[in-house]
Parts: sequence; structure tokens; C-alpha cells
Amino acid sequence: MNVGFIGLGIMGRPMAGHLIDAGHTLFVHNRSKPAQDLLDKGAVDAGSPAEVARKADVIITMVPDTPDVEKVLFGKDGVAEGLSAGKIVVDMSSISPVATKEFAAKVAALGADYLDAPVSGGEVGAKAASLTIMVGGSDAAFETVKPLFEKMGKNITLVGGVGAGQTAKVANQIIVALTIEAVAEGLVFAAKAGADPAKVRQALMGGLATSRILEVHGERMIKRTFDPGFRIELHQKDLNLALSSARALGVSLPNTATAQELFNAVSAHGGAKLDHSALVKALELMAGHDVA
Repeated sequence: MNVGFIGLGIMGRPMAGHLIDAGHTLFVHNRSKPAQDLLDKGAVDAGSPAEVARKADVIITMVPDTPDVEKVLFGKDGVAEGLSAGKIVVDMSSISPVATKEFAAKVAALGADYLDAPVSGGEVGAKAASLTIMVGGSDAAFETVKPLFEKMGKNITLVGGVGAGQTAKVANQIIVALTIEAVAEGLVFAAKAGADPAKVRQALMGGLATSRILEVHGERMIKRTFDPGFRIELHQKDLNLALSSARALGVSLPNTATAQELFNAVSAHGGAKLDHSALVKALELMAGHDVA
């Protein structure tokens, strides 16, 4: 396919690379110049999101937040200016489910289709093409784009109509945040009690407490490797979506609110751009004891 890819950051760059490796013609756009390795592989640097949309059949966006998606799609020289009937816009960012439905309606009015397809798996999953991809949209659009998804991820699910993918991603981010918090509490407790947290983690990996987060982020907490990964400021954004949506739905998310306050504490101490596993720093501060 002729594929457009807008947003070549920590996640987007390796995802775009997999599509080039699979033989697709790729038109790319980034706020800064696209990575030279993508251009060396044959990616074409388009001058604007509108130019990407004119040249590509499927236009993928992978940018940080709801306002960024809106600007890319509907701002000056945005994707909407280059859309025509039969094209498909695929937003793989993590944004508001409510805004997603509004964006999809505007795109549909131009004769194009829209999928929301946020991902989970972080930089590791993006590089390994093992992302979980949660999709909202029509069956027909999903089947058209699925071969592209399969080059970027492993667990690919059409959750429901437009917005369902973003809803699933919000649920994912709630669970991830709370699991990071649980792992951090366990390791801070173990370290303060005098046990070797690395040995405790090793023991727990064989029991019911095992998880991908204990495996990856537990190791980060012990080794102090807090380079992102997935930045705290982005997880704060996702939990804001969760909490605002919960208020609108009349749902209480008490532990999500607590996790957000812990992220806020780390951010207040200069850690907004650290990996989200650095949530442990807030608990360490309260305990007066580091895991490491």
C-alpha cells in the first residue's frame, strides 16, 4: 500500500520502519526532520500532513495528545485538506474517546473512513513489532488496514465502533498505572524491611504476582534505569482522560486518582520526562528509603 505516517517519535519511528521493511511505500511527516534511517530505507519526506494525505491511501497518526491529533488532522495544511473518498485515517495515538468520535465524524463527512487504533507495549513492543493494538471502527476499514497492523503488533483486536479502541486504551492505562504502583509498593516494602529487592522480584516472578510490569518495570526500579520508555507526563495525560471520562460516566476510580497523585509528585520533583516506572520515587520519598 501507499501509507502515510505522521509522528516519528519513540513509538512512531520503529513502527514506521516495520512498514517500510514490509515493502510498503511510506510518506512521512514529523514536526522535526524524520530520522535519516527511515529516509535511507526509502521513506519519502512529505512537506505537510496534507501532502501525506494526498499521496497515501492509509494515513496513520502517532502523536502525543488530543490537541496534537486535532492539529494534524484539521489544522492548516492538515490531513483533512488532502483527503478524498476511499482513504482511511488511522489514529494510533492515545487520546480522548469523545474527541475521537468527533474527529471520525468530520473525516466521514469528507468521504474517508476512520479507525482509532491506540497501542500498548511501549518502546520495546514498538521495536519488536509486538504491540497490542486496540481498534475502533468499521469491519471493512479494519480488514483493509489489518495487514499493516500485523507488521506492527501481535495482539490485534477490533473492539467495536469508533471510539472503542480509545476506551480500551484508557482501561489499559488504568491497569498499567495501578500495577506499576503495586510493584513499586511491594519493592519499597521489601527493601525497607531489609530484603534484597532483586531476589524478592525473582521469587515473585514464579508466583501469582508475576506480570510483565513486575518483569520489566520492577527491573527498572531496581537498576534505576528510568530513561523512557513511556514518559510519566504521557501517563498523566492518559489518567486525566480516565478520570474526566469517569466523572462524565458517574464512575468512581479511587485508585486511579491515587496513582495520578503519585505521578504528580514525581513530576513536581522534575521527573515528568522519566519512564513511568519512576512512580516508585514518590513512594521512596515517603518511605525515606530507595529500592536500589
